[in-house]
Amino acid sequence: MISLLDTGIWAIPGMHFDLFYELSLPPGDPRSEAELYGDALDELALADELGYRTAWLVEHHFMPGYSHSSAPETFLAAASQRSRRLRLGHAIVPLPYSHPVRVAERLASLDVLSNGRLEFGYGRGFSPQEYASFGAEMKHSRSLTQEALDIVRLSFGGEPVNYQGRHFQLEGIDIVPKVVQRPHPPIWSAAVSPESFELAAEQGVGVLVGPFKPWFMVKEDIKRYRRAWQNQHGDAPPTAGLNNRVGMTVGIFCLEDAHQAHQLAKPAFEWFYHNLLSQTRPILQKLYDSYEYYKRMGHLHTLLSKTIRLKVLETMGMAIVGDPAHCVHKLKKLQKAGVDHVLLAVGAGALPSEQVQTSLRLIAERVMPHFR
Repeated sequence: MISLLDTGIWAIPGMHFDLFYELSLPPGDPRSEAELYGDALDELALADELGYRTAWLVEHHFMPGYSHSSAPETFLAAASQRSRRLRLGHAIVPLPYSHPVRVAERLASLDVLSNGRLEFGYGRGFSPQEYASFGAEMKHSRSLTQEALDIVRLSFGGEPVNYQGRHFQLEGIDIVPKVVQRPHPPIWSAAVSPESFELAAEQGVGVLVGPFKPWFMVKEDIKRYRRAWQNQHGDAPPTAGLNNRVGMTVGIFCLEDAHQAHQLAKPAFEWFYHNLLSQTRPILQKLYDSYEYYKRMGHLHTLLSKTIRLKVLETMGMAIVGDPAHCVHKLKKLQKAGVDHVLLAVGAGALPSEQVQTSLRLIAERVMPHFR
């Protein structure tokens, strides 16, 4: 068995460099889905050699072009066989429309296949179409998420699961296989609203910040999370599986020539963020129970949708494009504000793999050493 202390995942100082994938196929991309998957696996094999920490895969459904990552556990299982040290993360499993027993089974299977490299990120999801298609009601999203999380955590203990809740009733369910890591794989929560940062702290889990909000807002959210953690857990070091880390997703493209980096990145980043905001539009247009914060964010997203330019994205701290010195400068600001992991969407998922791999190498050689 592998313990958390053995893997050192709580104790390593500095900011960790992770990777973030939507598995996008932008218009005009000549690749097939099979070629897209193959390129991404090649990039992760390279990232493993270069010392990147974790590869995070989303789970989205019915979003052709923007995301072809509908079964991330399958892709991550393949990645587990192409890597030795690279940790493998779900960002995130949408628990309200994923049965917790099936989630527990697939998480444990991935932990076994990777010899204890699983990172478990969970959230509520945000797509009304996904909720409707999988037979879940958005108004129950918080209670469904909490019960499913309870059951997954019980499964990590290795004993038969007994649970009586509003949505799920289980009696003596012996879930196999069992996770390898002890006490269990690190747990992370997606966090968008300020309240979700506080809830994550109360749960004793890390937070994963998506590329939805400008940096000035995220900075305040991180402060809120740290205060809530202090109130809930004090100064005790993370033990028994507590995870007090902050991971933030950011689009990045780093080349020796900053001008060339901007030329290549501009159409890719603007395409990615336009599609990102388009995917959240349905929930912004209608007030769904328990998703009030998304509605309050509507005016900001409307403004962003009208002004999506790479320069604006950089100004708002939602993208980093330039030479190594520029990238170090921008990332140091995130580290100073309390970001422990940067989830790098290299090329925003919309540049050729050759360019992505060039940037991966340059970041590893010229940027990462400044954060060790």
